[in-house]
Amino acid sequence: MATKIRLQRGGRKGYAFYRIVIADARAPRDGRFTEKIGTYNPNTNPATVDLNFDRALYWVEVGAQPTDTVRNILRHEGVYMMKHLRVGVKKGAFDEAEAQKRFDSWKDAKVKGDDKVRNDTAKAKKEAYEKELKAEKAYNENVAKKVAEKKAAIAAAKAKAEAESADSEATVPTEA
Repeated sequence: MATKIRLQRGGRKGYAFYRIVIADARAPRDGRFTEKIGTYNPNTNPATVDLNFDRALYWVEVGAQPTDTVRNILRHEGVYMMKHLRVGVKKGAFDEAEAQKRFDSWKDAKVKGDDKVRNDTAKAKKEAYEKELKAEKAYNENVAKKVAEKKAAIAAAKAKAEAESADSEATVPTEA
């Protein structure tokens, strides 16, 4: 049986959500599967992956072939790094403790890089929001100045009209 590690689509139209499954290559995409080893949500930024690391590593080591997208997910999560390190242990290049130490250092560096990207994205978003807010405040102040000038002009015209009507009443002789 040719075993594949692939994505099984779920979610609604326009909002995909995937399960990472082990399935027979002949089974349909959303059909029967052997085991569910995780989920993948591409709708979040960055994409959210929940993976059973040990089971994914087991299936990769026994020869299950991942699809391109799943291969990228497994690389990002470190499954292929651990497989590579285990091959080094089997060949005698280093021991299991050294392999785990190397994997942990790789994982820490990756997490720091991901956190940096997340923080930079959040910072850029915050700066864009503040810039937009500042521009909107300036626009509102301009509109408020124009409205105040218009109101002052209307008030001045009313005062002038009232002054003229008062003058005309005072100058009109009354017949008695």
